[in-house]
Amino acid sequence: MHDRAIAGALVTETFDYDGGRQVTVYVPPDPPEAVVFAGDGQRISQWGRFLEAADVPPTMIVGGHGLTDEKLRLQEYSPVFDAERFAAHEKFFVEDVRQWTASRFGGALPTERTAVFGASAGGELALALGLRHPDVYGAIFCASPGGGYKPTEVMSSRLPRTYLVAGTQEPFFLENATRWAAALRDAGADVVMKERVGSHGGAFWRKEFPLMVAWAFGRE
Repeated sequence: MHDRAIAGALVTETFDYDGGRQVTVYVPPDPPEAVVFAGDGQRISQWGRFLEAADVPPTMIVGGHGLTDEKLRLQEYSPVFDAERFAAHEKFFVEDVRQWTASRFGGALPTERTAVFGASAGGELALALGLRHPDVYGAIFCASPGGGYKPTEVMSSRLPRTYLVAGTQEPFFLENATRWAAALRDAGADVVMKERVGSHGGAFWRKEFPLMVAWAFGRE
């Protein structure tokens, strides 16, 4: 399945942010009915082929590339390590990339057809951006979140629908995901929490990704 040819297109643009940051977009072969914005986009944008093989509506993936320096990546993706760097990346991701996407690919989809996705540290990014911008992202897809960003005692009255997943062979990340699921449920959010047999890595996450898309955007 990993070698499946992609029917859609991949479009990469370089932005001025941080001295030059790339964004890669998977454009489905049919007009998109949903869009997922994702961190670590150099990898996640390639997962369009798995959506093509699944029974899901045509879904665009907009992937902001992540840094290879893990310390700097964490500072961009989690609001607890470097607030200034996180805020700069947040503005780039939520405003610049989204506005460019609407302009380049023909209009913005409504909140209920828009999600934010991330895995590991990217899972912290998805949670942080989704909770801070519920007017933009109607759903959060979070796989194996890191432990830096934790639930607050008081949450917003408006919360995106949230799909969390973690593996039985990654207990630290499973604990983080379970903590978030409980906190969001207690706050009144619509939450799915999946505990799967699996370990920390892309093969585990990309298998779950079409299930997340189907849950949020599946045809009626």
